[in-house]
Amino acid sequence: MSENNPEIGRSIVAAGIRTNYHDMGSGFPVLLIHGSGPGVSAWANWRLVMPKLAEKSRVIAPDMVGFGFTERPQGYTYSLDNWVQHALGLLDALGLEQVDLVGNSFGGALSLALTIRHPQRVRRLVLMGSAGVHFEITPGLDAVWGYTPSFENMRKIMDLFAWDRNLVNDELAELRYRASIRPGFQESFAAMFPAPRQRWVDALASPEEAIRAIPHETLVIHGREDRIIPLETSLKLSQLISRAQLHVFGRCGHWTQIEHADRFARLVSDFFAEASADEPHPLEGTA
Repeated sequence: MSENNPEIGRSIVAAGIRTNYHDMGSGFPVLLIHGSGPGVSAWANWRLVMPKLAEKSRVIAPDMVGFGFTERPQGYTYSLDNWVQHALGLLDALGLEQVDLVGNSFGGALSLALTIRHPQRVRRLVLMGSAGVHFEITPGLDAVWGYTPSFENMRKIMDLFAWDRNLVNDELAELRYRASIRPGFQESFAAMFPAPRQRWVDALASPEEAIRAIPHETLVIHGREDRIIPLETSLKLSQLISRAQLHVFGRCGHWTQIEHADRFARLVSDFFAEASADEPHPLEGTA
């Protein structure tokens, strides 16, 4: 690993796992949980919006276990329960009682489950292109989770992610392909979502009655042209969560935080800024 690699941030032991994470800015803490593409890291997912969000908040973005430069324990079971425990372990290790939470896709499913199971640890919730409810797996998601390493396969997947073709070039595909073949990366990725893959969509879903009971102010964001996670998932989430608002970006695929980075960061930053310092605990005063 090169010391000059921007994907490598700080290191801390969280839930017994040596965890790579980025930590910038100051203010009320915001935890960013990335998606599940091959070769993904927190930096790859959030690099364009972290500096903007860090202007008003302390931004923390970990590589979840099995991804990026976080340790991959031998024989580890990749599951919703364990990923939630890893995220919780990071909050504990950093001494953070409560955070604003942003989850992208797979990370949205984790964020949803963490909010349901540990509501007092979350102040406000943002779900972007989120899994976490039942849907019929898309050909796009099946292709992403079924990725086997080659430049050509990575290029095809990159084409699925973005609406704007100008964002996807051979250089980006080459970078992500090289990321996907770092030692241990493909082995852990292949262990997560083996075929048939509908079961992993279902395994990441939280019960609808539990989602309906979420008392938190929630911002749901989706790209209208998303070919990985269907827009219907965010429509459903916005209907289930009573304090939800929904923002749909037109001319946008699965990469809202990349295709509309400035607008995404402003939307999220404003949403968090609305929370006053004395905003009541999300479980207080709820009928």
